[in-house]
Amino acid sequence: MEAFFTSTAVVALAEIGDKTMLLALLLAARFRRPWPVVWGILFATLANHFLAALLGATVAGLLDGPVFRYIVAAGFVAMGLWTLVPDKLDDDEDPKSRGGAFVTTLITFFLVEIGDKTQIATIALGARYDSALWVTAGTTLGMMLANVPAVFAGDWLTRRISLKAVRIAAAALFIVLGIVLAIETAGLLG
Repeated sequence: MEAFFTSTAVVALAEIGDKTMLLALLLAARFRRPWPVVWGILFATLANHFLAALLGATVAGLLDGPVFRYIVAAGFVAMGLWTLVPDKLDDDEDPKSRGGAFVTTLITFFLVEIGDKTQIATIALGARYDSALWVTAGTTLGMMLANVPAVFAGDWLTRRISLKAVRIAAAALFIVLGIVLAIETAGLLG
């Protein structure tokens, strides 16, 4: 259950202000049909994060050892630092499509999530916990916790929540996870 809860918290915090959250806001405004957008986010996240967690768990199984664990710990710290950098949608990303709200959301979310902070975090979490299913469940829940409110109340949320404060909290969580993993690897924590 630690893998599930940690994955949920890490991704929910990291997703606030991320470009996929901005994409959720944009898609909700564009289509004005929240449920197809929510379902598209869910299925795109399940597919993308399962592949990412599976990759992390597979690599961890092949390379498990102190050096690899230090690399994963450094990855968490790097993710924390990267989280401090605000995201914005690239100018050439356009959510318009002839496939409707669900298909457009499904495809754009899956593609935009490739190489994104939350996908890389999912790979690292899969490696850390060696559990693709629990990590996927947690990261997907985290993604939904962050993006569903954005879909339903995007404008209201962005005017009331300091994205900078949330980004700092997410960065701190990543950095703490990295430090704890490094300390565990060094044998300093039981």
